[in-house]
Amino acid sequence: MSDATAGQVLTTQDGKPLKASLARALRREKLRALVLIAPLLLFVVLTFVAPIVDMLFRSVENGIVADTLPKTVVALQTWDPRSGEAPDEQVFAALYDDLAIAVEAKTHTRLGSRLNYEQTGISSLFRKTGRRINRMDEAGPFKDQFLNADKKWGEVETWQVLKQYSPRYTDGYFLSAVDAQRTIDGISLKPENEQIYLFLFGRTLFLSIVITISCLLLGYPIAFLLAHLPLRTSNLLMILVLLPFWTSLLVRTSAWKVLLQQQGVINDFLVWINLISDANRLVMINNQTGTIIAMTHILLPFMILPLYSVMKTISPSYVRAAKSLGATDWTAFWRVYFPQSVPGIGAGAVLVFILAIGYYITPELVGGTSGIFISNRIAFHISSSLNWGLAAALGTMLLVAVLVLFMVYDRIVGIDNVKLG
Repeated sequence: MSDATAGQVLTTQDGKPLKASLARALRREKLRALVLIAPLLLFVVLTFVAPIVDMLFRSVENGIVADTLPKTVVALQTWDPRSGEAPDEQVFAALYDDLAIAVEAKTHTRLGSRLNYEQTGISSLFRKTGRRINRMDEAGPFKDQFLNADKKWGEVETWQVLKQYSPRYTDGYFLSAVDAQRTIDGISLKPENEQIYLFLFGRTLFLSIVITISCLLLGYPIAFLLAHLPLRTSNLLMILVLLPFWTSLLVRTSAWKVLLQQQGVINDFLVWINLISDANRLVMINNQTGTIIAMTHILLPFMILPLYSVMKTISPSYVRAAKSLGATDWTAFWRVYFPQSVPGIGAGAVLVFILAIGYYITPELVGGTSGIFISNRIAFHISSSLNWGLAAALGTMLLVAVLVLFMVYDRIVGIDNVKLG
C-alpha cells in the first residue's frame, strides 16, 4: 500500500514533491513582497507608530523623582500625610544626601520644574534650597536647617506632592487632563476657576461637528452640480474647488483674518449696502464664528471630492425611472438619488471631522480665546510650558475620543458604507 501511495505522489521534473515545491515558491513570493514593502513599513513605524508609542509612554512616565531623590522616596514610604505634620528627621537626612548629589549633577532644577506642574512654587523651592545645600552642616540636625532655608519644607502639601509622585509611573497627567487632582481624601475635581480641559474638549467636539455639517450643507449642492454638468464645464469648476490646495494654509487663514475683521472687506460691504450701520459692525474674528467660517472654507474640498466621486457613479436612469412612475422631483431625489449618495456623505464627514478635531493653525490665528481647540493647548504645553507629560495625556485622550467616535459611527452608519467612488 505504501508503494501505491508513493506512486500517486505528484513530483516536479527534478523529482521533488510538488506540494513542497509549491510551498517553497509561495514562501519566496511572500519574502519578496515583504522586501518590497519593507521601506514603507519602516517609514510608517518610524513616523507614525513610534511617535504614538512615545506619546503613550510620556503620559504616564515619572521616573525623575525616584532617580533624583532615591533615598527620600524610600524614607517617605512610612510617612502618612494624614498626620498633618512634616516628616521626621530621618526623611530630612535622606533629602540632604539626595540633594547634595543632585545639586552637584544639576538635576534638582529639572525635578523642581517637573513638580512645579503639580504645585506652584516647588521649582523656586528646589532652586533656593540648592543654593543653600552646600552651606548646611553635614552633622545635622537637618530638619531645622531645611526649615531655615525655606519654611515650605515644613508644609505637609510639599511632602505630599513628593510622596504622591515618587512612583515611576503616574496617573497625574491624565487626572490633570480631565481637570481632576489626587488629594489626601482621594480623587476630586479641581476648583471651578481652574477647570479648562474638559471645556476645551467639549468645545473642540462641538465646533468640529458644526464645521462638518456646514461643509456638508455647502459641499453637497456643489458636488451635485459638478456631477451633472457637462464634462468640460465640470472640469473647469473642479479647478476652482482644488485651487485652495495650491495655496498655503497660512496664507488662506491670514486672508480670512483680513476679510472678517470689523474694518475688513465683509463688514465694509455690509455697511455699503446698508445692511448694517457703521456703528454696529459684526464681530467675526477672534471668536468661534471666525473659526467656523475659516475652517469650513479650508476643509470644504475634503467634503466635495468624496461626494463628487460617488455621485459620478450614480446612473441618471434611476431618477428618470422614478419620475416616469409618477414621482415628483423632490421624491425622486430624496427616495432614489440621496440614499445612493450616502456613502460619499459618510466618507466626506469622517474625513472633515477627523481633520477638524485636530486642527491647530486656523483656530490659533482666527479663534481668539473662545475659538481655540484642545490642539492649541497641546501645542502650548509642548512649545511653551514644556509640560510634555500633560501634552501627551491630552493627545492620548484626543486619540481615544476619535477612535470611540469612529466606532460609534461604524455602529450607526457602518464603515462598509463609506466609499470614495
